Amino acid sequence: MIDFGSPDFFAYAIFGLILNFVFSIAFGLYLSNNIGVEEMMLSKGDREQPWWLALSLAIPYAKMAITLYRVAILQLYFLDQGKSHKEYWIYLTSHDER
Repeated sequence: MIDFGSPDFFAYAIFGLILNFVFSIAFGLYLSNNIGVEEMMLSKGDREQPWWLALSLAIPYAKMAITLYRVAILQLYFLDQGKSHKEYWIYLTSHDER
């Protein structure tokens, strides 16, 4: 059983939040280095983030897992098929169903 009052639980939660921000920042830097910040701003769509994504910050490792899932989609679906980082960015931020 999880003891929510233990210091270990809060240590894991804080560590999960730190990992979330580290992975998110690293992934953002990776994309901006490969696409370019100006190009990202020009090609960004108008897609809203899902409501559950904001709630995932409350679960220590959920947001980190979502970021790693996005990295896997980038690698397996886009880069391995010869598509570009920019095409991934457009897919991630647009409503277009292709």
